[in-house]
Formats: sequence, structure tokens, C-alpha cells
Amino acid sequence: MTAYIIRRLFMAVIIIILVTLIVFFSIRLLPGDPLIIFLGKNAGLEQMSDETLERLRHEYGLDKPVMVQYFSWISGVFRGDLGRSITYRDNVGTLLKERFPVTIHIGLVAFILGNVLGIMLGIIAALRRGTWIDSLATLVSYIGITIPVFWLGLLMMYVFGLKLGWLPITGYVSPFKDFWESTRSIIMPVICEMITGLAVIARQTRSSMLEVSRQDYIRTAWAKGLKERYIVLRHMLKNSLIPVITLLGIGIGIIFGGSVLVETVFAIPGVGRLLVTAVFQQDYVVVQSGVLVISSIVILSNLLVDISYGWLDPRIRYG
Repeated sequence: MTAYIIRRLFMAVIIIILVTLIVFFSIRLLPGDPLIIFLGKNAGLEQMSDETLERLRHEYGLDKPVMVQYFSWISGVFRGDLGRSITYRDNVGTLLKERFPVTIHIGLVAFILGNVLGIMLGIIAALRRGTWIDSLATLVSYIGITIPVFWLGLLMMYVFGLKLGWLPITGYVSPFKDFWESTRSIIMPVICEMITGLAVIARQTRSSMLEVSRQDYIRTAWAKGLKERYIVLRHMLKNSLIPVITLLGIGIGIIFGGSVLVETVFAIPGVGRLLVTAVFQQDYVVVQSGVLVISSIVILSNLLVDISYGWLDPRIRYG
């Protein structure tokens, strides 16, 4: 197990390095100049001139060769310095620290609810195969997989926010400030973020449960007269969870990816919206550092998922 973890950590480092290279050079392929965009939006603060541009290029290190900029950024990351934003004129670490709790709050609630409800829906559909419950679960999963998240968000804003007035249309309230209002403000974003994962988990759980239910040890358990709850929880569920757990690791990435759309639609001040703004403003450092932090979280979560396989299935051994 130790050797496997070391190998996976080494692979994770290689992947992160590749991610930094891809995002660093791809963002610079976009047409335009971030400093000209910044000066254009802040004409009253900075006068646009060649001298001003040169001063800002030197201040943000954009006058150096591209490879020097890359290694300068990477060395700063190792020192805990993610760089300084051109648009916000603030440390990127501070910007991410302010916005990550918002993204984590909504993403964590969506992740937990989506997976718990998805597994429950898949179990019920498998145990009641061929009934109306199974048909309803299948319909819900099809809708969840195919519906565009941004369209669902706009639809809910129109119905529950504009027409019925039950929920706030945009914005975010911290649960430490007003728990009830915070809960109301995240209901629609959470539904949008969890709907796809719920549908995928439900379909995979149903499929895995049906496959496991055909095994000899399950038929033996039924023949011994064991209670349905014991058979389902002790034998069927645990042995059908490995492919589901794999999807849980992938779901971490889906949550962060979905936050870009959801936070933009609902005007939520999270990391997703910060990255969207940074891309449009060509704020190189914010995009680079934001993607680096998110990719590191996703890679670590997938490593934990791989390690959990051995606990779920004792037959799995790592060399």
C-alpha cells in the first residue's frame, strides 16, 4: 500500500506540473493585453501611456521572457505566494481565501445531498426493478443527465424567484450571518450543482446493485431467510459501491466545474465566478493559481478514492 501511495503521489505531482504548463501557456494565447484591458476599465485611476504600460509590465513581471515568468510564478507558489492580481491589485491567495468558503459551502452541500439521494434512488430502483418506482427513477436520471445546468438555473429563477417569490434570485448570504436566509439563497444553486451528479450516481448504483444481486452469495443470503435490510446493507451495497466511489471522486471535479456556471448565473461571489471574471479580464495569475488549487484538490480526492477501494473490497491489493 505504501509503495502504491508513493507512486500515485509521484503521478499526481507530474499531472499538476502538466496542468501548470497547459494553463500558463494557453491563457497567454488569448488575444489582447491584460494591462490595456485594466487601464481601459480604470481610466480615471491610471492614465494610458507607454510609460504607464512599461511601469505596470515591470511591476507584474510581464516584461520578462515567458519561461522566466513561469518559473518565477512556480517558485512563488512553493513559497506560498500565488502572485498578485492585475484586475483586483491584490494577492491571489487573499482573493481565493475570501471566495473559497462560498464555493466549498455550496459545493459540499450539493455533493453530500447529490450522492446520498443518488445512492438511495439507485438502491430503491434496483430493489423495485420493473415497477413504477424504477421507471420514475430512470426518468429523473435521464432528465438530470441531459438538462443544461444554466438553463435549469434560469428556469428556477423565473419560477421560484420572479413568479412565486419564494427564493432570492441572486446573491449569497453566509450561514454565520443569517442561517435561514443563507439556506434560502443556496437552494437553487445547490439543485443546479447536484442534479447531474445525482442522476449519474443513481444510474450507476442501480446497475451495480442489479449486477451484485445475481451473485451466488446473495441468493444464499435470501435462501437463509435473512432480513432484506441486512442483505442490502451488509452484502449488496458494500460490494456494489466500488464503481460508485469512483464516480464520487470524479464528482469533486464536476462540483468545481459546475460552480463556474452556477456562480455566474446566480451572481455568487465564489471561486468559479472569480475565474470567469479573470478569464475575460485576462488576469493571468488569478487563472493560473485558481486552476492550480482546484486541480490539486481534485487529484488529492481521487487519490483518497483509490485508497478506499482496498477497504471496500478486501480482494483488491496494491503492489
